[in-house]
Amino acid sequence: MKNHHTGYIISSISAVINIILFGLKLWTGVLTGSIAMVADAWHTLSDTVSSLIIIAGFWISAKPKDKKHPFGHGRAEQICAIIIGTLLVVIAVSFLKESILNLKDNSSVVYGKLIIIISIISIIIKESLAQLSIRAGKKINSHALIADAWHHRSDAATSLLIIVGTFFGRYLWWIDGALGIIISLTILYASYEIIKNSSQTILGERSDPVLVSKIEEIIKKSSPEASDPHSIHLHRYGEHTELILHLKLPGNYSLKKAHDSITELENTIRARLNIEPTIHAEPL
Repeated sequence: MKNHHTGYIISSISAVINIILFGLKLWTGVLTGSIAMVADAWHTLSDTVSSLIIIAGFWISAKPKDKKHPFGHGRAEQICAIIIGTLLVVIAVSFLKESILNLKDNSSVVYGKLIIIISIISIIIKESLAQLSIRAGKKINSHALIADAWHHRSDAATSLLIIVGTFFGRYLWWIDGALGIIISLTILYASYEIIKNSSQTILGERSDPVLVSKIEEIIKKSSPEASDPHSIHLHRYGEHTELILHLKLPGNYSLKKAHDSITELENTIRARLNIEPTIHAEPL
């Protein structure tokens, strides 16, 4: 529950700050006629939407397990991340189209001090939010927060591109449209990363080699009579992780002795790694 509380706080802070930044960027983009700045503004607003979706994801994943969901609702966080990625794709394609049309029309924009100031402010704030989300995401092992952090960082990168454009806008008429295309492609890449990482967890990812090594070390020290741990599968449901593995016990063990040995080993793994193990014993 502490993890969800952290997620609520970080996402709420991000949502409020992004709404303010969106207003500043949209006003600046409309005032100067810069498509790149308007695109960056909507990118920032998409951060707000993603933060709200993450809040909803944490709320759903915090619900206890029930008859229909015996492992809890932890994967709601990954589902929300996929929704965020999909929204980003729609936004990126829309502005990619506008940027290409801008180039065809030979439209030019002269960047001024206002765009530079707003962009610098955006870079500082968004990178700060990215650092905050990354640290919190790693601390509570949240894919959604880490994905949102890269969302913030991609927004900071687009603002940096706009600053670059301020030095060439007067001399290169096509710079605004070109930057709009680059920003759109940046958003598309960010959405690809979000969807890919979240889908891997839902579809089933390869067991973490570091965690597998820890499990094997526990088996070796706690149950030296056990051998050949194999068919190790990990299934993550947010904060809840299910472990399934097979191992071999001496063939002369009685059913009770094998059961007691497995139960003791499961309790040890559960206590040390905070995961729910199910171990299948095979005769050696």
